[in-house]
Amino acid sequence: QVQLVESGGGLVQAGESLRISCAVSGTFFRANAMGWYRQAPGKQRELVAAITSGGSTNYADSVKGRFTISRDNAKNTVYLQMNGLKPEDTAVYYCNADIEQRGLPRDYWGQGTQVTVSS
Repeated sequence: QVQLVESGGGLVQAGESLRISCAVSGTFFRANAMGWYRQAPGKQRELVAAITSGGSTNYADSVKGRFTISRDNAKNTVYLQMNGLKPEDTAVYYCNADIEQRGLPRDYWGQGTQVTVSS
């Protein structure tokens, strides 16, 4: 059973920083691409940032220059460092990972962690 467990969300003021983490646990061969999505009330879930197993990254335009995604393959953990937070970054942040088991990739999601930015 593969699980993605997020941590590190919370309440911060505009301009502050926060780092959220997502650890993959369970039995699997490897984690391929991993990423962070977010969903604000009344809005669709959107991609924030993604990173391949080799370290290539891509970001939503709204977070470029402020957010940094990274991963530790030895720990099967992905991080999202968020600097210069804005009220519009308020959302539930979800971790996503493409996990390979028995030669087949499968998409997994975390339970979400709330990030709230006050003005």
